[in-house]
Amino acid sequence: MPEIDSVEQLLKMAALVCAAISAAILVWYLLRRPQLNRPVKVLLLLGLGVMPAGVALTGNIAGYEYTLKRPFCGSCHVMGAYVRDASNPESNSLAAIHSRNHRFGEESCYVCHADYKIFGAVTTKLNGLKHLYYYVTEYAYTGPDGEGGPTIHLYKPFKNGSCEQCHSTSAPRWSKVEDHQGMLKEIRSGEMSCIDCHSNVHPTALAHRAKAEQPAGQGKEEHK
Repeated sequence: MPEIDSVEQLLKMAALVCAAISAAILVWYLLRRPQLNRPVKVLLLLGLGVMPAGVALTGNIAGYEYTLKRPFCGSCHVMGAYVRDASNPESNSLAAIHSRNHRFGEESCYVCHADYKIFGAVTTKLNGLKHLYYYVTEYAYTGPDGEGGPTIHLYKPFKNGSCEQCHSTSAPRWSKVEDHQGMLKEIRSGEMSCIDCHSNVHPTALAHRAKAEQPAGQGKEEHK
């Protein structure tokens, strides 16, 4: 029996068990054709109603759990450069450093980009549908990392609240940084963005590579 070490795997196993029980009940009924008494009706209720509902429930939750993982984010080829850098143990980018932190692990993309509010999971997934739309309409037939398509950029400014899930702006080590002390009010209000200073987030992304390859003073970043 495979080792179960995550909620996603547990839910997948539960879905398979429910499906197997449902199939066994239906095959038994079709082969035996027993009289429709109360026990048989209860079994059919399990096979046609309860177990399929269990498959739908656990399967959908397992699918949702998978969408939180970095491999899911990398399933679109335009995200290849982002995922390779985040997974690179030699990289010192902000994405890679956070991905090596056990608090983030394979969910580093979701943790940093999820909307930081009460219905964040819902709004994040709705934005994901927007990503799917743009992928199909603008990026599906582009090069290996999205070459030939529009430059990928954030829909809205990156909020400090995402950083403040871990960096409270009040820890002694954080407060010892001179720049943090001088801009504390602006950082907490959002007037000053964390990534204005900590900009080395995804250095191997296509937009940054294209910019680095151009002579100084030439070329501008394209925006949709």
